Amino acid sequence: MSRPGGWWGRKSTPAKFETYTRWSFHSFPLIEFVAVGGPVLGRAGKIGPGLTALLVFLVTLHCVLCAVSASHSLDWLRGQREQPRRLVWALGGLTAVVAGSAVAIAEHGPAGRDVDEAVAGILLIAPAFGAGIVALGVRNRLRVLALAAGATLGSLPFGMPAPATLTVAAVVLFGGGFVAFTSVFSVRLLNAVYELDEARETRTRLAVAEERLRFGRDLHDVMGRNLAVIALKSELAVQLAQRERPEAVAQMVEVQRLAHEAQREVREVVRGYREADLSSELAGAKGVLDAAGIDCTVTGPTTGLPAQVQSALGWVVREAATNVLRHGNARWCAVGIRVLKGRTVLTVENDGVPENGGSGQGSGLVGLRERLAEIGGALRAGPAGDGRFLLTAEVPSPSPSGPSPSGESTASPAPRTNVSEVTP
Repeated sequence: MSRPGGWWGRKSTPAKFETYTRWSFHSFPLIEFVAVGGPVLGRAGKIGPGLTALLVFLVTLHCVLCAVSASHSLDWLRGQREQPRRLVWALGGLTAVVAGSAVAIAEHGPAGRDVDEAVAGILLIAPAFGAGIVALGVRNRLRVLALAAGATLGSLPFGMPAPATLTVAAVVLFGGGFVAFTSVFSVRLLNAVYELDEARETRTRLAVAEERLRFGRDLHDVMGRNLAVIALKSELAVQLAQRERPEAVAQMVEVQRLAHEAQREVREVVRGYREADLSSELAGAKGVLDAAGIDCTVTGPTTGLPAQVQSALGWVVREAATNVLRHGNARWCAVGIRVLKGRTVLTVENDGVPENGGSGQGSGLVGLRERLAEIGGALRAGPAGDGRFLLTAEVPSPSPSGPSPSGESTASPAPRTNVSEVTP
């Protein structure tokens, strides 16, 4: 059974922000009903049952239409449905009806302080929320300004004294304009969050593509010349053989030599790619994680380790960085390296992992365990609680200096630093 709030933890950052934005707009109708309908119901005995029922009906209908319009408009802005033109026009018309009814009651309805207070709440709140929700369904700023101005004009009680009329106009204009532009700004901010997330994914894919291009370029540089020479000499050998010239054998021997040389060079390129320096792997992981918006820090020494240790830990860093990007919704990643007595320990810890988000038994981690087992190392990985995932790799390594009584090397630990400061 998943823990409470697990559905929230499984959402991406843009999805969380969209959920927050949607429920913020859905809370507007609830606030309107409590702020407007509550006082009306509280004064039902003094206002009268007929007038109370009319006002509550109008307010309830307006709140429901606001909620539905907000939902459909947000779907339209996210490209999930067509623009809800009819719904927006209906909400605008209903807002005008609610405001006009309140003005009519204020000017021609029963006199009394309770009626005036109930009507004042409708005039000050309903047009503002209506204009703000309608603003979600329009495209340009001029229409948003027109909405705020229209809500103000539709709410003016001309039968009241001039100071009261101006006060209502100022409050409605400010409230309607504030809610409308807050709605527009919230939508733009939501779109910006999605665009930033897409840009982050694009940068991550570009980093991977750049590495593939580098590897392809190295292979082209190594193989291009050798294959061209092999092709020429093979063609020459064919022509010599057709003429029954003895030099054809010598050319084929040269082709064989070049083929073996090309094979050796390809192996060197692949070996260099597989046995990259640990500092280079950390720098690459830092670049990819930064591109994904994940804060990556490194503690401990990253140079001076044996080549075999650097190669093994470099593979661990590659796989760990890939897992951080693929799984969960990490905000930070901490890499720690410790040189102990006869072994080197690498830890990679990150947050953003759901409670049941990983068991540490993925195919990549299985391959790492097999690779480390070949040199007497070990790997442990799994959830560490509080949404954290911890990967620990140990490989045998001779201590560069005598171990301290506590078992760790006598060299003072390196301060926490960004891996970008390490020289590859």
